[in-house]
Amino acid sequence: MSSLDLWDYDLPDDRIARYPADRRDGSRLMHLPRSGTGSAHLRFGDLAELLREGDLLVGNDTRVLAARLRGTRPTGGKAELLVLEVGEGPVRALARPAKKLRPGTRIALDGGGFATIEGPAEAPGEVRVSFDAPVLDVLERAGEMPLPPYLGRGAEEADRTRYQTVYARDPGSAAAPTAGLHFTRELLDDLDRAGIGFATVTLHVGLGTFRPLTDEDVARGSLHAEPWTVPEATAAAIAQTRERGGRVIAVGTTSARTLEAATPRDGSRVPRVGSDTTTLFVRPPYDFACVDGLITNFHLPRSSLLMLVASLCSRERLLAAYADAVDRGYRFYSYGDAMLLL
Repeated sequence: MSSLDLWDYDLPDDRIARYPADRRDGSRLMHLPRSGTGSAHLRFGDLAELLREGDLLVGNDTRVLAARLRGTRPTGGKAELLVLEVGEGPVRALARPAKKLRPGTRIALDGGGFATIEGPAEAPGEVRVSFDAPVLDVLERAGEMPLPPYLGRGAEEADRTRYQTVYARDPGSAAAPTAGLHFTRELLDDLDRAGIGFATVTLHVGLGTFRPLTDEDVARGSLHAEPWTVPEATAAAIAQTRERGGRVIAVGTTSARTLEAATPRDGSRVPRVGSDTTTLFVRPPYDFACVDGLITNFHLPRSSLLMLVASLCSRERLLAAYADAVDRGYRFYSYGDAMLLL
């Protein structure tokens, strides 16, 4: 048996959420206590009932790039670019059809403007591409949200806002930090009035998040590298939370991965300020350096995200909770329902 076989589970196709709930905070919320047994079933808008005054939520403020560009080659054939970074000058992108997009090829973008293939990038299938306007302006005008393939549909206009958290700030991700999609401004205000804080880190989610996990990845014990930042204000908020006996709850696996990558194992339980990249692979058994709890969605079988969540309880308990969620009609994946482990 493959080690990944231990992380498989059955999911009926109709449990995959193809579209978001009518209201962000109207999704369901399963509370799975880290210690003890059983679970509770609420709405996400009831989150404050499960938290205490003095607790701190930490979300990922990355902004998803509307990174998919479609256009026409000089021959009349179609072309597609998936922009992987933003910045001055040529940027990296995945290109299709790669063999027909040679250096110098000029693509007329469907949303207006042009892209020019400058040459190959370092990774297979990637190219360097330049635009006739700043890349963020091009993506805003002509880009489509890069929805996960398991949604089984193309991006629609509503996805430009719903596949983005309300606190998204720093553009750079290929996928949304989906646990944060459940928050509304009103809910954040309610939490603040209840004495529950909210701080942010940044981790730009790369395309590696869509790559299937292999047994070699598990054996190696590391994942694809992703850049992260912990602001001084967030580290200070966590230090203050520790001083008053509050709990630090990561909003999503990307926030949890950032906090764990940034926190020295010196007993302080406070992350260092700064920016870096991480290949951290959180899987059982794992001793958390910073995170006390986690808000997360229901993840794909055989995924590193599923393993991270199980590190807060156990594989057996988490998979039993997933089976219960299937039976109860919970909605899974990016636009699905949520779970609190605390």
